[in-house]
Amino acid sequence: MTESMTELYHQYHESLVRMLTRRTGDRDRAEDLAQETFARAVAAPPNNPRPWLFAVALNLVREDGRKFVRQGRRLQLLKAETVSTAPAADEEFERRQNVAAVRAALATLSERDREALLLKAEGFNYKEIADTLSLAKGAVGTTLARARRRLVEAYRQTEEGRDHVAR
Repeated sequence: MTESMTELYHQYHESLVRMLTRRTGDRDRAEDLAQETFARAVAAPPNNPRPWLFAVALNLVREDGRKFVRQGRRLQLLKAETVSTAPAADEEFERRQNVAAVRAALATLSERDREALLLKAEGFNYKEIADTLSLAKGAVGTTLARARRRLVEAYRQTEEGRDHVAR
């Protein structure tokens, strides 16, 4: 990698992998997708790197998801995290239930809404989100507000369903 690509890698790699892990649920797959993203950046250096890198990465996730669907495989939704001290079994169970509920709620959102929320969680500003998702800058606020509302509603429904099963 050239020096500018090395700088790009150091500046955006961790954030890109974090977003991809949230999107795929698999840290190893996220690392692979991030590497492919940077390989494409080396082949065609971007003018506006941050939105370009994240847009390419999200396109790779979509492409990867379609490939798995065609092959009849399911994406891994949750991967065990290495923890130095094991939490109590009931705490771990509740944490996993909460993670599953959030993932289920996220899965109900449209792809654009889900990606807008993930980019915002990575610290993207409205212009960067607009550039990454090919939205008008003025539409980003509305998209985020709608996505947040739908996420909360879906999460509440998931929780209500879980409460009815527990009774």
